[in-house]
Amino acid sequence: MGKNLKKKIKENIDGFKEFAIKGDAITLAVGVVIGVAFKDLVDSLVNNVFTPPIGFLTARLDFSKLFVTIGKDSYDTLEEALANDAVVIQYGLVLNALITFLITALILYSIVNAIKKATKKEEKKVAKTTKACPYCLSDIPLKAKKCAYCTSNVK
Repeated sequence: MGKNLKKKIKENIDGFKEFAIKGDAITLAVGVVIGVAFKDLVDSLVNNVFTPPIGFLTARLDFSKLFVTIGKDSYDTLEEALANDAVVIQYGLVLNALITFLITALILYSIVNAIKKATKKEEKKVAKTTKACPYCLSDIPLKAKKCAYCTSNVK
């Protein structure tokens, strides 16, 4: 029983080493790090480039201060309501989150669109270097006069 346990432990350790060092795990780790850096970039764009003009256009209205109290009492400021332990719904924070989400989605859409256009151009460049042999349908260079696969003469 002791030998089987040692064998299973060794197999598990070997399996873990293979997983941890395998390309997929490293690729995943790199993807996570790049994702975090990309999130920071998008957050910076939203907070420093897009949000200030929106604040200017909305007459510097601070949505985070918008609230409604539940109950009979009414308060002029959020701080006053919170100081009196009132039940408060801060719908302004939801509006801020919604605006941030929409701006972030717009930025991500623009970036993904630009990447798609760039990769389509690359794909077109690669596709223009070969053509299909009319007889065997193998990919051959555009300037080929004879198919390397079926030896047919091609135009």
